[in-house]
Amino acid sequence: MEHFDTAQLIALAAVLGFASGIRLYAVLLIVGLVGYAGWVDLPAGLEVLSHPWVLGAAGFMFVVEFIADKVPAVDSLWDALHTFIRIPAGAALAAGVFGFGAGDPVWTTMAAVLGGSLAATSHLTKTGTRAAVNTSPEPFSNMFVSVAEDVFVGGLLALVLAYPLVAFGIVLVLVLIGLWLLPKLFRFIARVLRRLLGSLAADEGQPR
Repeated sequence: MEHFDTAQLIALAAVLGFASGIRLYAVLLIVGLVGYAGWVDLPAGLEVLSHPWVLGAAGFMFVVEFIADKVPAVDSLWDALHTFIRIPAGAALAAGVFGFGAGDPVWTTMAAVLGGSLAATSHLTKTGTRAAVNTSPEPFSNMFVSVAEDVFVGGLLALVLAYPLVAFGIVLVLVLIGLWLLPKLFRFIARVLRRLLGSLAADEGQPR
């Protein structure tokens, strides 16, 4: 079984936090299945993910999210609701890498802050990107982006389990891109909303 040293554990915590902001239930399911199959010696704080009941719940929610994320507008509503779930879950998963209360409280706290921050960055970037994509009248771009996210998260998790430091480097690059992209995304969405509200106001002001 694969074991992690301290640097690799930091990388694992970062990647789990970042990936949780995009596909939380895929992260829970994949990590749990890997631990259940014995391919990787999961840190003690993550072993609960390999319990059959947890795997069942994660699998069910994975299917629900997989479907919801392919439907325009529904995906944005799903993302909005999960603002209150993905970010704390990303923090909890990252903290679990270092054992929660059973581990060193300093490492656990730093991991939680790191995981929550990365989950927030990836979640907000995903949410803004999908909202921008949803301004397109055809549904295929939405589905393409959703499938790309599925493949990306699966690939990133496979990479972090085999080459943690490489996956960590990729996440750092993506975080920098996300921080650069976020203001542009939200300015674009704000312009679309202003146009939409202006159009609605003009329609209401016309005589019937």
